[in-house]
Amino acid sequence: MARASVRQLWKAKLEGKLAPKEWPEAPALPRTAFVGRVLGIDPSLRGTGLAVIEFVAGRPPVMLRCETVKLPARHTMAFCLGEIHRTVAGLVAELDPRHVALEQTIYVQNIRTAQILGAARGAAIAAAALKGKEVFEYAPLRVKQAVVGRGHASKEQVGRTVMGLLGHGRTLALDESDAAAVALCHAFTWRA
Repeated sequence: MARASVRQLWKAKLEGKLAPKEWPEAPALPRTAFVGRVLGIDPSLRGTGLAVIEFVAGRPPVMLRCETVKLPARHTMAFCLGEIHRTVAGLVAELDPRHVALEQTIYVQNIRTAQILGAARGAAIAAAALKGKEVFEYAPLRVKQAVVGRGHASKEQVGRTVMGLLGHGRTLALDESDAAAVALCHAFTWRA
């Protein structure tokens, strides 16, 4: 028996001649759940958010550590970049994440701000790369879509959703919840 074309199937469906059970099933896309630890990073020169989340098959994700690298304005840019690098390298060495995920730089109108954000991202990426970790980057819109379901969700909505997904008791700082959201986005959208 020859297979009907999609056009023929739609025609038969619209004419009421095709019962729903006769529609061919769409093939399932192969997807294996992410298993392991992800270090999520929300880079910034004065407040880099970091979150390490562990994903185990059949269980909800667990936050192992989260922190914000807070650096006052009195410190030089070089000092801040060194602290970001040192902190990320320390977390990678201590908790050994499988992957590192960062939020991409958003569009900024000020070239100086873009350079500073790029330098902070570079310090974090270099720390992970020197430890041999794979680094993945996600646009803020994609992170919000993957975690909240809306690409234009507020930072507060992201924070509440992250706390709900992780069953976390205390309110996270915005930089920490953003970092956790990046890690969750990576695990939710990653394909082997």
